[in-house]
Amino acid sequence: MKRGSYLARMAGVCGAALVLACAATAAEGSGSSAALDRATEIFKWINFLILAGFFVWLCAKKAPGFFRGRAEEISSEITKATATKTEADRVLREAEAKLARLEHEVAELRAQALRETAAEAERIRELAKSDAEKIAQAGKAEIEAAERAARVELRRIAAKLAVDGAESLLTKQLTAKAQEALLTDFVESLAGRAN
Repeated sequence: MKRGSYLARMAGVCGAALVLACAATAAEGSGSSAALDRATEIFKWINFLILAGFFVWLCAKKAPGFFRGRAEEISSEITKATATKTEADRVLREAEAKLARLEHEVAELRAQALRETAAEAERIRELAKSDAEKIAQAGKAEIEAAERAARVELRRIAAKLAVDGAESLLTKQLTAKAQEALLTDFVESLAGRAN
């Protein structure tokens, strides 16, 4: 309804301008060249007003729809941007929480690695100690076996030396006369036993 009244006013203004232009042309009828210039000027203004009215009417008819559509587009984009910002904030909060947990998890992993390293070092120390004890026992057993073997060998050598020494001593001391005296003593001791 506003547009209709606006157009009616514009038509009224254009009509009034046309009537004034005609009246001015009739009043100046005496100076035709000046009147013609003036009438041309008035018609130019009337033409301008008609064109301006048409553009104003066109803008009044098309502009609200265009601006409403543009406003809806902008509103939609703002809504999308708000949703995107909200989602980005949520993702950021999640990332920050993960980062905070990550630092805690890294600290836990380091502590666990240190505990495992200490436990492994202790296990290796115990294993080395056990191996050292086994090696010491094996060495001790080998030494004892070598010592026994050496004693047996020493006894064998001592016995051999004793036998050899006794043999050489007997051969030196046992002459034919000494052998005959020993034999006689032996036979007499046997004869004395038989009784």
